[in-house]
Amino acid sequence: MPRTTTVECPGCPPFRALTFDALGLIKVIEARGKEGGVPKVVDRWGDPDASKCVLAASIDDRKTDPLLAVARKSGMVEVLNPLNGELSVTVSNVNSGSTRPEDDAIVGLHLFRRQRLELTSRSCTLLTCTTKGNASIRSVEMTDSSADSVASKTWSVCTSGNISCSQVDGSESYAIFGGKGVEVNMWDLDKCTQIWTAKPPPKNSLGIFTPSWFTSATFLSKDDHRKVVAGTNSHQVRLYDVSAQRRPVISFDFRETSIKAVTEDLDGHTIYIGNGSGDLASVDIRTGKLLGCFLGKCSGSVRSIARHPELPVIASCGLDSYLRIWDIGTRQLLSSVFLKQHLTKVVFDTNFTEEVRHTAADSALHEAQNIGEVQSADETEKLPTKRKKSSKEDRGSRKKASKDKDGSKKLKSKKRSKSLENEFADDA
Repeated sequence: MPRTTTVECPGCPPFRALTFDALGLIKVIEARGKEGGVPKVVDRWGDPDASKCVLAASIDDRKTDPLLAVARKSGMVEVLNPLNGELSVTVSNVNSGSTRPEDDAIVGLHLFRRQRLELTSRSCTLLTCTTKGNASIRSVEMTDSSADSVASKTWSVCTSGNISCSQVDGSESYAIFGGKGVEVNMWDLDKCTQIWTAKPPPKNSLGIFTPSWFTSATFLSKDDHRKVVAGTNSHQVRLYDVSAQRRPVISFDFRETSIKAVTEDLDGHTIYIGNGSGDLASVDIRTGKLLGCFLGKCSGSVRSIARHPELPVIASCGLDSYLRIWDIGTRQLLSSVFLKQHLTKVVFDTNFTEEVRHTAADSALHEAQNIGEVQSADETEKLPTKRKKSSKEDRGSRKKASKDKDGSKKLKSKKRSKSLENEFADDA
């Protein structure tokens, strides 16, 4: 059983998140309500199968007709509808050679926006990268439920080593790759050419060379592809400036376990890092200063961190099977959801906020209309009536009846007093 701690959580703003786990399940978590919402699992897609473990996922944040791409351990890439989980198309990434899908699994996946590529209404473009460095960009026509598309561009991003992380910038023109024995390198996706690679670290004082092992990487800003942040297996965080040099501009250690997840903030200089021992912190990468750790330590390795594009929150998940929502200002835990399986990835559905606003406004308007209809119905059914004035005869009869009652009460009291006097006289 995972270690758990009891923490008083104030609740979350309205959001919708998708989580992916080691059994291939996709779970939808929603929190509704303006303040103090409690996130709950509202839907689950797929059947538990270890061979369908989700290794990478990418969601398209366009407002109309969004898509979700999922890369599984079996070498299949599925394109889904993130609103209802309906499968649009399945693409096989298995090569015709003797290599098994598990030996050359997909570790990097990106779903391109349709506006950039000017595709048809039923098309999508995927970037995939495998452990052995086989990268490809392919266009898929979503006409059939299963299709083996022909990769339009294929190349190798490394000659040796294993790729473990990849990321595409905001303009979708550049991508970075890194891994075990593979230095961080940047490629131009339009030309499929390498434009920059990091310089290997020098030998230590004993003359021993230790190759780099990058476990996570991201662009520092969506608008600027020149600055790259990468985490290593030797618990180091490095900042590279492509336009300046091949060596890291800033490098610092964080705790004593390997860095597993790195995510950038919207301000362009803050990053969020998570390691293998469950530590989660925010760092100002300009100076390498630790801004603070998030309150409420995770029980297992952090494998994914997602920054919400509108709300001041981040989501983290990992091997402790918990999805946690954090406030980036106070670094306080807002809420957590136990999801039973080891989690590999979490993404936010950015269209959910607008959907909640519209539905809330519509429900409020509908409720107001119902209240108005009820009030009008009550007014029509219950008309105001005037009291009928009583006549003089009625008033006189009422006064006479009250006098008779008073007289009978007086007679009864006199009889009681006489009987008591007779009893006292007999006793005397």
